[in-house]
Amino acid sequence: MIDTKKIEQLARQVHEAMPKGIREFGDDVEKKIRQVLQAQLTRMDLVNREEFDVQTQVLLRTREKLAALEQRLAQLENNATVNSVTPAASVPQEVIKTEDPQ
Repeated sequence: MIDTKKIEQLARQVHEAMPKGIREFGDDVEKKIRQVLQAQLTRMDLVNREEFDVQTQVLLRTREKLAALEQRLAQLENNATVNSVTPAASVPQEVIKTEDPQ
């Protein structure tokens, strides 16, 4: 949500920048300017800086977690590939031989 103090400040600046004849209408003009600014800014669907910063931090943590998961997945895929490349037929017979119980 937009900070109402900033809207009031902006409305006051617009009011002060108006020609003196129009400015003499006083508070009614400033109230109307404030209402128009509030309506236009609300329609823009803006977020304040604090909300933006919070979402930025959430996104950074999510990216870090995604990178860690991608790295872990690559390690698991690499281990699976290495294990499937070494079939039992290529193991030397001395390793496969069992001891004779005598």
